[in-house]
Amino acid sequence: MTRLDRLRQTMVEQDVDLVALGPNAHLAWLLDVRPHGDERPLLLCVTQGYAGFLMPSLEAESARTQTDLPFHTWSDADGPDAAFAKLLQACGSTPVKNIALDETMRADFAGLVQDALPDAKRQFTATTVGALRMRKDMDEYRKLKRNAVSADIAMKAAWSAMKIGMTEVQVAEIIHDSFKSQGVTPLFAIVGAGGNGAFPHHHTGETILQSGDAVVMDIGGGKDGYSSDMTRMAGIGTPPEGYVEVHAVVEAAVQAAMAVAKPGVKAHVVDDAARDVITQAGYGEYFMHRTGHGMGVEIHETPYLTATSQTVLEEGMVFSIEPGIYLPGRFGIRLEDIVILRAYGPEILSDLPRALEVING
Repeated sequence: MTRLDRLRQTMVEQDVDLVALGPNAHLAWLLDVRPHGDERPLLLCVTQGYAGFLMPSLEAESARTQTDLPFHTWSDADGPDAAFAKLLQACGSTPVKNIALDETMRADFAGLVQDALPDAKRQFTATTVGALRMRKDMDEYRKLKRNAVSADIAMKAAWSAMKIGMTEVQVAEIIHDSFKSQGVTPLFAIVGAGGNGAFPHHHTGETILQSGDAVVMDIGGGKDGYSSDMTRMAGIGTPPEGYVEVHAVVEAAVQAAMAVAKPGVKAHVVDDAARDVITQAGYGEYFMHRTGHGMGVEIHETPYLTATSQTVLEEGMVFSIEPGIYLPGRFGIRLEDIVILRAYGPEILSDLPRALEVING
C-alpha cells in the first residue's frame, strides 16, 4: 500500500474529505516530491478519488520530473484563482464538508483554500498525514539508522582532534568535514565549552577550549531526506567540580525515560520519568526543556515528549530522549539519543556510549 493509499484510508476513518498540503515536509513524506516553494501558491489537494496540484507555471517543468500527478497550472499574469477552481472541480462533485490543512504552509495558501470552501470545517493534519508520519517504515528506519551511525563517526572524529586552545568553531568544522567526507550534509553542530554549555541552544563561537571544560556537543547531518541528532559530552582533562555527580543524574534520567517508553504509554509519562529523577536530585529548575521530540523528514516533528503531551506512543515512532541539566556560569550536561519504539521498548539508533569522553591535551 502506498503512502497516498494509506492517507486515503485514514481520511475515511477520520471523516476528512480533502487534504491540502503545501510545498513542505508533509508533501515530501507523502510523495517524495520537493518542489521549490515561494510566495506563489503551490498546493497538493487529495480526495478519495483524485489527487492533483495547483502548480505555478514557473515551477511546472522542474516539478514534473518528480511526479506524474495532474497539474493545474497558473501564471503570474493570470493568478491562481481560476486554476484552483478547476482543481477543486476535478476533485469531484461530492460536497467538501471537512478539510485538513497543512499547518506548516503559508497562511495565504491556507486562506486560498478556506476562501474557496467557506462552509467546510477546518482542521490541521494531526490525525491524517501527521499521524501517519509518526510511524516509520523499514526504509525510513534504515535511513535514520545510517544517519545515526554517520553522526557517531563525526563525533569520534571531533574527539580525536580536540585539544586545549581550539575554538568551538574549529571543533564544529571538524564535525562538518567528517559529515561531508561521508557524503552527508552537515546540518548543525552546537559546541558549548565551559559556561556556554549552560545555554541549551548555544551559538557555537570563538570560545577557546581550556583545561577543566565540560563541552556539550549536539550534532546532526542529513542524507536521503532524513537526518541525525545526537548530544554527547566531552571533558578537557579533569572535569569541573560536581560534574560527575550531575552527569550521573542525567544518565539516570535517560534510563528512567527509556524504561517507561513503551507502546500504549502517553508521551508525557516519558517526560515525567526523566523529570522526576532530575527533580528528586535537586536540579529540577535546571531542566528547562522537554524530554524529547519526534524525528523523520524533519529534525523536530511529532510526537513531542512534553509534560502535557497526551499523544499515545506507538510501535514504529522515532523520537529523541534528551534530558539535561544546565547550571549557569558552570556547565551544562545533555545526553541525547534517537530511538525507534519497538514492541519491547526503545531501540537506540546510535552505537556511541553516553559516557563522558575525556580529552587529554
